[in-house]
Order: sequence, then C-alpha cells, then structure tokens
Amino acid sequence: MSSSPPPIIPDRFSEEKAAYALRGLGQPDIEQGVAAIRDTVKTLSLQPGVYRMVDARGDVLYVGKAKALKNRVTNYTQITRLPKRLQRMVAQTRSMTIVTTGTEAEALLLEAQLIKRYRPPYNVLLRDDKSFPYILLRQDHEFPRIQKHRGARKAPGRYFGPYASGGAVNRTLNAMQKLFLLRSCTDGFFANRSRPCLLYQIRRCSAPCVGRIDAAGYAELVADADAFLAGKGNGVQAKLAGAMQQASEAMDYELAAVFRDRLKALTFVQTSQAINGEGLEDADVFALAAQGGAMCIQAFFIRGGQNCGSHSIFPVHTAEVDEGEVMTSFLAQFYQDAPPPPVLVLDRALEDGPVLAEALSVKAGRKVRIEAPQRGGKAKLIEQARRNAAEALQRRQAESASQTKLLRDLAELFDLPEPPGRIEIYDNSHIQGSHALGAMVVAGPEGFRKNQYRKFNIKNPETLPGDDFGMMREVFSRRFARAQAEDPDREEGEWPDLVLIDGGKGQLSAARAMLEELGVEDVPLVGVAKGPFHGRDGREIFHLPDGREISLAVNDPLLFYVQRLRDEAHRFVIGAHRGKRSKAITTSSLDEVPGIGPARKKALLMHFGTARAVKDARLEDLQRAPGVSDKVAQMIYDYFHGDG
Repeated sequence: MSSSPPPIIPDRFSEEKAAYALRGLGQPDIEQGVAAIRDTVKTLSLQPGVYRMVDARGDVLYVGKAKALKNRVTNYTQITRLPKRLQRMVAQTRSMTIVTTGTEAEALLLEAQLIKRYRPPYNVLLRDDKSFPYILLRQDHEFPRIQKHRGARKAPGRYFGPYASGGAVNRTLNAMQKLFLLRSCTDGFFANRSRPCLLYQIRRCSAPCVGRIDAAGYAELVADADAFLAGKGNGVQAKLAGAMQQASEAMDYELAAVFRDRLKALTFVQTSQAINGEGLEDADVFALAAQGGAMCIQAFFIRGGQNCGSHSIFPVHTAEVDEGEVMTSFLAQFYQDAPPPPVLVLDRALEDGPVLAEALSVKAGRKVRIEAPQRGGKAKLIEQARRNAAEALQRRQAESASQTKLLRDLAELFDLPEPPGRIEIYDNSHIQGSHALGAMVVAGPEGFRKNQYRKFNIKNPETLPGDDFGMMREVFSRRFARAQAEDPDREEGEWPDLVLIDGGKGQLSAARAMLEELGVEDVPLVGVAKGPFHGRDGREIFHLPDGREISLAVNDPLLFYVQRLRDEAHRFVIGAHRGKRSKAITTSSLDEVPGIGPARKKALLMHFGTARAVKDARLEDLQRAPGVSDKVAQMIYDYFHGDG
C-alpha cells in the first residue's frame, strides 16, 4: 500500500514577500522583520499590555497597546493587510519588547507614557507638548500669594486652569490684582518690606506686608478670589455691588470708587471669559480638522463655566493614520502631565472612548466622562472648535507654503542641491573673554526646533579668552566629532543641510578649517556678517567658502528670513550667557570645600558674612560657628591654609 503524498500547504510568507517586492521594499528586511515579530508572538498570551517595535540600533520605532497582545501583534505578520506606513515599520523591526498590564486602560496610560519618553517615528506625536500655565493661589503663608505657574504641581495651594497661553494668564492676573488686591510678590520680598510698594499705590495690592490689611480681611479677599476662579463670580459681583452702595450711602465716595473699579475689573474678566457652552462647568473641548495629510486639533479649556482660552495643536506623524486614532493617541498623551477635567467634549465618538475614559478616570482619581454631542449648546461649541481648527490648519498650510518657497530660494542662493531640511545657526558670547559660551540653533521647514538647541561651554585651555575664532573652532570640533561618532552614515537626520555662522570671513575660515581637520567636506557653510553700518540698515553680507560675497535687497523676504534665523541664535546665546554669568555670581569659594553642603554653607555665610571672611577665619573662630564640628572646621581651615 503506497502512502499518499503530503498535502500542499500554501507558502503565505512567500506571498507576503512577493507583495513587498511589488512595493519596492527589500525582501531580506521583510523576512527579518516578520521573523522577529513571529518569534515574539510565540511567547505572547491574550493578556492586555504594551509592545514596542525596536530596530537594529535598539531605537524604538513604535509603541502600541493591546487588549489581547497575541492577537494584536500577530496582525503585523499579515503584511498585505497593513498600510504602507506600518509595512515600512515592519521592514525595520528586529526585536520587540513586551510589557503586560492588568487592564486595557492601564495599557493605554503606559502607551502614552512610553510614547512621550521615546518619541517613536511611527507614532502620532504632540509636536509642542510643553505644559500649559495655571493660576496658583498658594496656601503655605498667612497671606497667600497669587501667581502664574507652569510645570509640576508641587507647591501647596489651589490650581486654576489650564490656560491656553501665558498671555491669557497674565491678562487674568492683571485683572485679578485690581479685583482682589492679592499680593504677587515672593515671600522674601514680602518679609523685607518696611513700606508699601508701587502696587499698593496704584491699587493692585492691599499691602499686607506692612499691615495695611489684617489677616482676617486678607483671608476674605482670598476667599473671594477662590470663589471667583472656581466659577462663582456672581456672588462676588453682588458682594462688591452691595459694598459700593453702602459706601456711597455713607458718603465715603473714595471707598465707593475703589469698589467701582473692582467691579469694572470683574466685568472685564467675565466678559473676556464668556463662552457659549451650555451646562459646562469644568470641561475641555476638542475638535479635529484634516487637510492634505495634515491635522489640527483645537482645544477649548473651560473652568468654572469660564473660558480659559483656546489652543491649536498640530500633531505629527499623522499620515495614513485614522482621525479617530489620532484623537485617541493625542488625548492620552495630552493628559500625561495635566489633570483631566470631569468632562471631555469631542467632535466624534472614539472606538477606544470607553477605555480612554476609564484610563483618565484612574489617573484623575475620579470619574471622567467623554461626550460627543450631536445637538444643543455643546454641539454649537463643537462646531465653533471645528471651525477654528480648520482655519488654523489653513493658516499653517499657507505659512508652510511660504516657508517652502523661502527654503527653495535659499537653496538657489547658496547653490544647495535641494531645499535644506535642517539648518544650524551658530553664535558665540562672552564679556572680555569671561563666561565664554557657544550656541547652536536649529530650524527646518516647520520652524525652529527648540528641543534641539545646544549650548557649548568653552573649556579648552588652548582657547584664549576673547578668541572668537578659537571659540568657533572648539564649538565645531565638539559638534561634528560627536555627529561622526553617533551617526557616521548620516541616517538619523541630525546632520545639517546648511550651516549659518554669525560672523564674517574669520569665523567662516575657522569653522571650515575645523571641518576639514575632521574630514567633513560636504556641509555647506555661510557666514552672515553685518554690513558697513553694523546691520542697522539691514545690509548683511553673506560670505561663502569660495570667497564670494552676496548681498540682498533690504526688502527681500529671503534676507528677512536669514535675519530671523541669525537673531534667534543671538537671542539664545545671550540668554544662555546671562544665565551662566548669574550662576557664577551666586557661587563662592565655599562650593569647592569638601564636606560643605548648602545648609552648612548658608550657616557659615550667616555667621561670618562673606566667603572671604570664612577663608580668613582662624581655626578657633570656625569651631565656634553654628553647625560646624571640630572636624569640619579643621577641614575648612586646611583647605584654605594648607595642612602643613
């Protein structure tokens, strides 16, 4: 009896390779990528969790979350069903990292956290994820201070916001000072006053520092401010109106005028914060607009029924990504550093909406509700947000078109092969050679890339004080030696397509000589020198390495663009230099003494007055200083006087 031939099993992997070949992607990359994913799938369960796709260099390509890890990751092996964006990702994948979680909501929170940490190229990212400002009403002083706050919420007090911009906070604080007369000074300034400051004279502070108001009266102002910021402004308005009427009836017209001015300030804030939402106390409103592969998300922040402003956000890596997925990823990342309000009002229902609501509820420690209203006042508010998003996106695309033309003209002016994708601008700063510092500013088609700015402390002993050319050589040596070490094949996009140097022929020659010494010969260099009147007439001269000098008409948009780049580098390096100088002023010789920390340093300075007095003190005097043991006193004395 002859055995039957084995059944023919279709080679699905060969089909996938063929499909990839049709798309112009290398088969070996696909084989390795799919093989790495399949090896991972073998070890997975149906638990929820987070997975990371990792390339051959160990860099994270993508972070994703799954309700069932095995099912989700298996999808990446079905190449023909993936969009081109994910096909390219699989082709680069060489390994995976898996983290299991208890719930899908936990996975969503972890995914957002990892995306913000690694910023993978295949995830939707917030381009500008800086923290939004708040108004902080502090509670750690008998006379609480009102102030603007950014960052971690560590200071004890009540936080109100977020506000859409620093300007919105400043305008509100300005009105709040007129309205409630709360102090805005630091505790140190407050403690050292002997007479009222200017804010008291212009009726923007009640001067608790010198007793012009007692603790009970000030506490009443604080309570009113708290109520107003919490959305209970009507009660405050009625109270002020009653006080004004009472003062007027008592013929105390000066006091009545004070209450009148405070009512005007209250009306201003209430008018500027009016919003057409119905039944909204604390809520964030989001709407998304898409056009030409780009997206904009418009955010309205409402707290206590008051409008805290709006903000346009442009996430990146959104090509070929579903709008709902973009919104979900955006919201998860957005609330990593900001507490979510009780209600999110969106312009669409999200597939992962219930999971997102659960995750944000866990993060907030209370219930967070996600709504997608179709009618009523909330729907009108959504329509307004959607319209603002579309208009912001159109403005940005128009600006981008203008920017694209500028970059094309820049490439033509300096004979570049194509419009530059990365422009680096360099400048130096020092005062008679002291606190010398160099800086690099980076710009591209999307504008300035502030997270890639760099400072270079000039520390080479061979660089003489005040030697601008030597400083430029040191900056270029460190910048491009590191680039050669970290990205020798120029695959990471961190090499410049154009380098602008704030200076003339000398700075240009110094930079060029250093690049030649490093073996870098294909980075275009241009020196931007002020004209005969030191730039006051806008007649900058562009120096090229081949000796050519180029000037542009004073009204040329390209000249304005290069000036903006140069001025940004100048602003950054001057700011960094001032910070370095200020830091140097606050340091002393005590910082170098072993065993002297901040507390002991403060005690010594309080006892002796100056660091010079500590240095000149006798051993017996040091031993009598508070908080200084005999052993530490001997260490200090030996450090300044020697042990012999």
